[in-house]
Amino acid sequence: MENMVNPDPAAFWAGKRVLLTGHTGFKGGWLALWLQKLGAQVTGVALPPNTTPQLFELARIAAGMDSHLADIRDAAGLAAIVRQARPEIVLHLAAQPLVRASYRQPLETFSTNVMGTAHLLEALRGLDCVRVAVMVTTDKVYRNNEWCWPYREDDVLGGHDPYSASKAASEIVIASYRDAFLSAQGVAVASARAGNVIGGGDWSEDRLIPDAVRAWSAQQPLEVRRPMAIRPWQHVLEPLHGYLTLAQKLWDLPDLSGAYNLGPDTSEAATVQTVVELARVGFGQGEVSYGDGSSGPHEAGWLALDVAKARTRLGVVPRWDLHESVSRTMAWYRHQLQPGTDTRALCERDIAAFEAAA
Repeated sequence: MENMVNPDPAAFWAGKRVLLTGHTGFKGGWLALWLQKLGAQVTGVALPPNTTPQLFELARIAAGMDSHLADIRDAAGLAAIVRQARPEIVLHLAAQPLVRASYRQPLETFSTNVMGTAHLLEALRGLDCVRVAVMVTTDKVYRNNEWCWPYREDDVLGGHDPYSASKAASEIVIASYRDAFLSAQGVAVASARAGNVIGGGDWSEDRLIPDAVRAWSAQQPLEVRRPMAIRPWQHVLEPLHGYLTLAQKLWDLPDLSGAYNLGPDTSEAATVQTVVELARVGFGQGEVSYGDGSSGPHEAGWLALDVAKARTRLGVVPRWDLHESVSRTMAWYRHQLQPGTDTRALCERDIAAFEAAA
């Protein structure tokens, strides 16, 4: 099925009207740049960037799109932007994306991730221009049993922390709007479950690689709480390629609507310590202090995804393994830290390399 429809991404995306939420964030910023490269007409909706530094300004992301700084919790304001943009394809990435922040701000997390998603879907209801909506959630939507098997799309949803629970709840909202309204309207709706993304330009708090870059740049040791936790690590361009491919396939094959895991092969899931040691080599320096896993709020110890559905139905196959992903990520940060570096060019170089690896 991989080559049955729309084999050329540039030919498909050129001129397409795309609504992208979350374009001021890490993943959204990379996706905005990629869509611009592909020739799409991109309208972005997101809160102002909240990290220092920030990829959005350093990479001049707003320069090639129609950027709106707005809150998806404002239903009326969001609907007005959607009506004005008249998107053909919607890519929903806006979220409160941090587990530890969700413990501090549970209501903000639920209102953004659940009701913000509902507001967007409601804005699409009755809109005759929309054909595809890809709603991004997370690999953490599954009720985590701490077992040794990777989770499949039909496993039970759940969530111990407010972030995971909010994303699981948003999956139910997405399925409801698809089944009750949007499918009959001719809109193909899918959810994409990916997580533990690494790559240049992430300066979020409480994330492994940004924490490492901050610590090592300041000649400080990196404090690692749970070195033995296992996650499905992937470069940011891997899930973004999955989102783009999913939207492209849904355009011609709406029966592919549904939920999709996007991640590395199960064998590529790795411990935090493994990633830290690879990052230390890639960065060229850095001290590390490993904890025993007892500090901080609850987080899952083992998490891996079964990605067979995306592989067989969408033809999405990982292009960069863990070593390549970490190496490219740390090289990005090393170069970005040098004075006068063109951050946008760093991103575009990685995008070009990823495309060439097809």
